[in-house]
Amino acid sequence: MALSKLSSLYMAVVADHSKNPHHRGRIDGVEAVVLNNPTCGDVISLSVKFEDDRIADIAFVGDGCTISIASSSMMTDAVKGKTKAEALELIQVFSEMVQGQENPKQKELGEAELLAGVAKFPQRIKCSTLAWHALEKAILRSQADSE
Repeated sequence: MALSKLSSLYMAVVADHSKNPHHRGRIDGVEAVVLNNPTCGDVISLSVKFEDDRIADIAFVGDGCTISIASSSMMTDAVKGKTKAEALELIQVFSEMVQGQENPKQKELGEAELLAGVAKFPQRIKCSTLAWHALEKAILRSQADSE
């Protein structure tokens, strides 16, 4: 695919996820993890419902830039139905990817793989990883609660 077509696809998908985010909202009865990016003011409140070891449902609300909201939407698509271990692995893959490291497992990120270009804009890395870090915190909290 030509670079300009790939760039257009990236921009269209990111814009769509930002304007029409998937899994936007709150899950009743689930304590949310709230994280913010003090650099730019992005705030994400992530609700995750676990059933046994799986992410049964996930939702977010927040205010943020296009990258932050799009990444949150893409993340919810990528991890819903995954086990906690699978989600933690995807968090690591995503984090490395937006820092410019390649990993063959990037394909498992779904549309979130399109955010690899964030690596060219270091100031946007925190925006793109905010929801992913909230998920990591939710998983670790759930694991501690079950011990």
